[in-house]
Amino acid sequence: MRGAAVAGQAVGVEWSARPGTVAVPAVAGVVLGTGAVLLEPVGRVLVGGAALLLLGMALRLAVLRPRLATVPDGIVVRTLTGRLELPWRALRVQVRETRRRGLRSRLLELDTAAGSDDAGQLVLLASWELGADPADVADALEGWRRAGGTRP
Repeated sequence: MRGAAVAGQAVGVEWSARPGTVAVPAVAGVVLGTGAVLLEPVGRVLVGGAALLLLGMALRLAVLRPRLATVPDGIVVRTLTGRLELPWRALRVQVRETRRRGLRSRLLELDTAAGSDDAGQLVLLASWELGADPADVADALEGWRRAGGTRP
């Protein structure tokens, strides 16, 4: 979490994947890709494919920085196709928690749907994308909303 500017707008706080979260899949992809050349053709395809997926994930995490940022009018979420601006007036923030097979998963849910007739925008962000616990990010976003888009 840090402050900066997004495309000329004053930004309060932003969240991005931690550098280690970017480095681990990148290193693993390079190691797998290097090891793939030592395998038979079928293994090369499988291990090479896994290496490409890991490198793609690392690239995505590195490019989408900051992933989430607060601006006076709302929040900005960076996506592969550009920026998604979600205004405070329409934004609903909550933490979605699921448990499956003994594992607990928490996601930050950002929703702008006004009702059943309005599709709105739905964005789900995991802790590894934000570099912070989704509950802490949700609390910080609510603090910014209550402060009217300025530092709480």
